[in-house]
Amino acid sequence: MIDYISGKLATLTPTMAVIDNQGIGYAVEISLQTYDALNGKAQATVYVQRQINPRDGSEVDYGFATQDERELFRQITSVSGMGAASARMVLSSLSAEELRNAILSEDVNRLKSVKGIGLKTAQRMVLELQDKIVKGDAASAQMLFKNDSNAAAEEAATALQMLGFSKPNINKAIQAILKGNPAASVEQIIKAALQRL
Repeated sequence: MIDYISGKLATLTPTMAVIDNQGIGYAVEISLQTYDALNGKAQATVYVQRQINPRDGSEVDYGFATQDERELFRQITSVSGMGAASARMVLSSLSAEELRNAILSEDVNRLKSVKGIGLKTAQRMVLELQDKIVKGDAASAQMLFKNDSNAAAEEAATALQMLGFSKPNINKAIQAILKGNPAASVEQIIKAALQRL
């Protein structure tokens, strides 16, 4: 199993990259996020995820500029009914942070804005990925609260934990509060969270 490939960036299109490693060209399917990250580079490293097509058994390698994006791809493809092509479409339409925020704040409309994602699929993504994203390494409190209210959100989260609430529930509540009021103070966040928890 290939974990990553480093080498000369031989070909780059919005959907594919070819990495030349010691005279062997490795072709990987990519998202627009990865395309943006690799664009203009002579050398590149891509993290690889091999997917097997259930219909015909063919294998396709998907490449990602970061391990974080690859982990999100794996999480998306773990949702029932979501294949590799749909996962790539999601990662091409939303940044990692936008995707996490949409799932944690249950913003079904944001997910539905991705081509090919309907209401039921968006609801399934929220339902099946919320816990994985909150518990996953890629979703520490620092990453969840990347905005001007960062300090206020972290302080509120700590206070709520001391009150005995669980971290996943706290993170979910604070995300929803900050979506409605990004400039909320510590007191406002705690009061609003107590009503939700």
